[in-house]
Amino acid sequence: MFTVILLMLAGLAAGLLLRRRLKLRVQPVITVLIWALLFLLGVEVGSDERIISALHTLGAEALLLAAAGTLGSVLAAWGLWRRVQQQKGGRR
Repeated sequence: MFTVILLMLAGLAAGLLLRRRLKLRVQPVITVLIWALLFLLGVEVGSDERIISALHTLGAEALLLAAAGTLGSVLAAWGLWRRVQQQKGGRR
């Protein structure tokens, strides 16, 4: 973990020092590296027998978590909207 933090800080320092020179050339490199990381993640997941055999369970859990998160966000936004509307009505 210390190595990861150290690498992030080294990248931050390099970015600060070279920000004017690297501005136009870094974005395409970052995009390609993200694609490569996603591909390698897919290879790793696809080669793991435990994940593949439990994929239907993981998918159901992911769907449940996504639905619960969405429902919680909608309810919080609805409650906030009602509160703002009540405060607007009280000021008039």
